Amino acid sequence: MSKSLLLSLETSSPVCSVALHRVADGSLVGQSELRLDKSHSTHLTVLIEQLLANTGHQLADLAAVAVSDGPGSYTGLRIGGAAAKGLCFALDIPLVAVSTLRALAAQVAAGTARPENHLFCPMLDARRQEVYAALYTHDGREVLVPTPLILDADTLAEQLAHHSVLFFGHGAAKFQALLGEQPNAGFLAGIEPSAISVGQLGVAAFHRQQFQDVAYYEPFYLKEVYTTTPKAK
Repeated sequence: MSKSLLLSLETSSPVCSVALHRVADGSLVGQSELRLDKSHSTHLTVLIEQLLANTGHQLADLAAVAVSDGPGSYTGLRIGGAAAKGLCFALDIPLVAVSTLRALAAQVAAGTARPENHLFCPMLDARRQEVYAALYTHDGREVLVPTPLILDADTLAEQLAHHSVLFFGHGAAKFQALLGEQPNAGFLAGIEPSAISVGQLGVAAFHRQQFQDVAYYEPFYLKEVYTTTPKAK
C-alpha cells in the first residue's frame, strides 16, 4: 500500500477541498470539503488528517501532492501552496501544480452532455468588473490562456460569434448581468473548484512526471495582490 496515493488540495476559493486518488488508475479514494470562508489556515491540515484516517491511510502512503495552482484567492493559494510544499519536503515526494481554471473546466466538461459542442470558460471573481478567465475545449486544449478580463458587453465577442460557450465559476454571474441575451452563451450556477478535478489532472501530470521544484514553487497568482498604502499622518 505504500506510496500508492496522490493527495490533492484546492484552496483557491472559499471552499477548502481535499481528495485522495490512486496513482495507478486515477480512481477516487475519498474527498472532504469545508464551505467556510477564511477557514483554510485553521482547517486544511485537519481535513487532510481526517480524510487519511477515514479512508484507512496515512501520510506514508502518499506518492505525491497536487495543489490547485491558481489563479484565485491570494491568501487561499498561499496557504495551499505552503501546505503542499511542507508535505512534499517532509515526505520527500514530488509536487504537482494544476491550473485552477483548467481543473474547473475539466470538472464541468465531464458532466456536460456532448461537451465537444462547447467551449468552456471558467471565471473567478477578481473584484469590481474583473475576472480571471480562460477558454478550453472539451478535451482540455487551451484556447485562451488564463488572463485577467475587464468585463463589458463585448467581452469574448469574437468567440461567442463562432462558438457555444459555457460560463461558470463565481465570477460568471457578473458577466451574465452585463451580457444580456446571447444565444451562444450558457451560464451554469453553483460550480465551485474541487480537489477531485485537481486530483484527476494531478494523476495525469504525475505519470508525465510534470513536477515542480519544491524549494522554489510559488502559486500562479496571475496578478499582484491588492495592497493599500497607509495614509500619512
